Amino acid sequence: MLKFLKGVVGGSGAGLKDLPYNIGDPYPSAWGSWSHFRGTSKDDGSPVSIFSLSGSNPQDGHLAAGRNGVKRLRTVRHPNILSFLHSTEVESFDGSSSKVTIYIVTEPVMPLSEKIKELGLEGTQRDEYYAWGLHQIAKAVSFLNNDCKLVHGNVCLSSVVVTQTLDWKLYAFDVLSEYDGANATATGPMLQYEWLVGSQYKPTELAKCDWATIRKSPPWAIDSWGLGCLIYEIFSGMKLGKTEELRNTASIPKSLLPDYQRLLSSMPSRRLNTSKLIENSEYFQNKLVDTIHFMEILSLKDSVEKDTFFRKLPNLAEQLPRPIVLKKLLPLLASALEFGSAAAPALTALLKMGSWLSAEEFSLKVLPTIVKLFASNDRAVRVALLQHIDQFGESLSAQVVDEQVYPHVATGFADTSAFLRELTLKSMLILAPKLSQRTLSGSLLKYLSKLQVDEEPAIRTNTTILLGNIASYLNEGTRKRVLINAFTVRALRDTFSPARGAGVMALCATSSYYDMTEIATRILPNIVVLIIDPDSDVRSKAFQAVDQFLQIVKQYNEKGNAEDTSGAGSLGISSMPGNASLLGWAMSSLTLKGKASDQAPVATANSVTPATTTASTASSGLIETPSTAPVHRVSSSTDFADQLMPPSPTSTDGWGEIENGIHEEHDSDKDGWDDIEPLDEPKPSPALANIQAAQKRPVSQPVSQPKPQASTSLRPKSTVKAAKDEDDDLWGSIAAPPPKSASRPLNVKTAGAVDDDDPWAAIAAPPPTTKAKPLSAGRGRGNRAAAPKLGAQRINRTSSTGM
Repeated sequence: MLKFLKGVVGGSGAGLKDLPYNIGDPYPSAWGSWSHFRGTSKDDGSPVSIFSLSGSNPQDGHLAAGRNGVKRLRTVRHPNILSFLHSTEVESFDGSSSKVTIYIVTEPVMPLSEKIKELGLEGTQRDEYYAWGLHQIAKAVSFLNNDCKLVHGNVCLSSVVVTQTLDWKLYAFDVLSEYDGANATATGPMLQYEWLVGSQYKPTELAKCDWATIRKSPPWAIDSWGLGCLIYEIFSGMKLGKTEELRNTASIPKSLLPDYQRLLSSMPSRRLNTSKLIENSEYFQNKLVDTIHFMEILSLKDSVEKDTFFRKLPNLAEQLPRPIVLKKLLPLLASALEFGSAAAPALTALLKMGSWLSAEEFSLKVLPTIVKLFASNDRAVRVALLQHIDQFGESLSAQVVDEQVYPHVATGFADTSAFLRELTLKSMLILAPKLSQRTLSGSLLKYLSKLQVDEEPAIRTNTTILLGNIASYLNEGTRKRVLINAFTVRALRDTFSPARGAGVMALCATSSYYDMTEIATRILPNIVVLIIDPDSDVRSKAFQAVDQFLQIVKQYNEKGNAEDTSGAGSLGISSMPGNASLLGWAMSSLTLKGKASDQAPVATANSVTPATTTASTASSGLIETPSTAPVHRVSSSTDFADQLMPPSPTSTDGWGEIENGIHEEHDSDKDGWDDIEPLDEPKPSPALANIQAAQKRPVSQPVSQPKPQASTSLRPKSTVKAAKDEDDDLWGSIAAPPPKSASRPLNVKTAGAVDDDDPWAAIAAPPPTTKAKPLSAGRGRGNRAAAPKLGAQRINRTSSTGM
């Protein structure tokens, strides 16, 4: 009764209470009487392998050998020996009969014979993989024989399994026993369970049970014979049927044949030690074995060896068996990069191997390592990541980019290396779409504001290009505050011609975000100036931009004339849907026309700085990238007047105020918003401006009564002067600065020829503040003293009449 209750509690099969694993489908083959199942952990679902051995009699010899195998597998640990996880023994009852089952849980593995069929390797790749596998089994056998003084007793194809990383591992320790060759008095069998070994795998001395000879033989004698049997089976592609088949060497590689024959020597003492096979065999000297061996001892290599190895690895990986590269080399490489033992060039090899994976496998096996590498302080690693970000950036999720990647990448904006700053800037083209609005407005734009005044002209140019490309990801308020000021106040006034060209193209690419008032009052006036730019490429782009924006304004005007009076009276945004279609036309036109002209800045750029080539290339990319962007939806219910938003005093993006981290030496260039008139204060009309200017003009009292004809002659002059003041008010912001030095006046007329109608009186020299002493008759020339006197009288007379 107690046994029955024990069986009920213990259960059987997949419902075992003592076994915290689920038993799955079986494999078709396993060693001896064991059964091999797929399995998963009940805790986390991780895969495992489960081996089971059953017997009806608790004293069955197979169960006794199985218990020996469990004990040996639990205590013997080696990288090339199957890893033990758990074991249990369950006794169940079925009516009057009982059944005892032993379960062993190990790492997930697959029988070697099944894996060979699955891989289907041929030719050189097959030989290289077999060499790597045999190398691993030889190390396991050498460890047992030479280090542990143990004899496995049955090394063959069935006793080898393959892990998920395609490593070969030795198991089936049921026959495993200690080597007692030092005990000369022992007469019993050294291998207690040798009867489990098939007769075809037994060497002559073991088949005859000649234990005296076995004890006199070296510890590796029996297992070296078994390794020879394994070599025959994997190269012949069939299991060994009888011992005589080992003489057929047609399928054995020539480089391995001498060692194969020494392993199967008829004299036990002359059989090749597996340790010598590993060290001296020519067969193990191939690219796959050398590559994996280098990766496994990577921490022992110096920096020069690492650098040389990883630079060759991308090309070498193409020549190696693809399954081995993806399942063995790739995990080794990812681990080496993650823990810092690999150099920066290893990232190139990692990404190349990762490109052979599916999208899901890439996200599982490669991306976690890359995300961790962004936190590295090694500048070479950071540069490598940014240079290859286009290969993995699209696979990163928005949350990972915003929380884990961007905070580390953003440190490159302020790096002392201009090259790293530029790489960081270009990476934002891929990362910006995945950033939150808070990060875009509060952090990224702040850095871009500083980069627009960077000392490197290529970085300033690329910053403008980036702003044009990421404009669609900014919210409407941020675009209103940032874009026009970034493109007109800074880019169009840059001393570097490709930067000015990039500013023009950025304005064109973002034309759908501006209303008619902004186009007419802020964009066109700044672009028109560039049609006389010294650089021909800038001039051509400026003409294109003027045509584009004028076309937008014309269409808006035509649409307004067609509407009724009430609709035409307000500056509504009803024209923006038409403008959205124009945006597509404008960008496609710029893409076609700009490509020829985009090559022009290259020559100019090369003459300025080596980094300029990147700037000119990127400026051409500005037009291609937005053309593939979706058409942006624009509200049609908002009024233009409602969209005019003044600069936010609390903005932190860098364009709100000049004090937000912009260098003080740029104050004279007005790189902030200081030179932009507030949008909520409309300019007065020209007539009102003239009246206000006249009201502010001081009135001077006449010094002497002017002649009537003089006053009438000067009236047109005052009118001309008023018109000139009006022009100064309208164009003063872009007028050419006055010359620093004045030319000397030409004294063409003599003193007697000066009259009240002199046209040069308005620009005569001002009166001197101190009176010059008259020259004596005996010193100097008389004519020189007369000129200042005439000039002073002419100025006084003009001021009295003109004012």
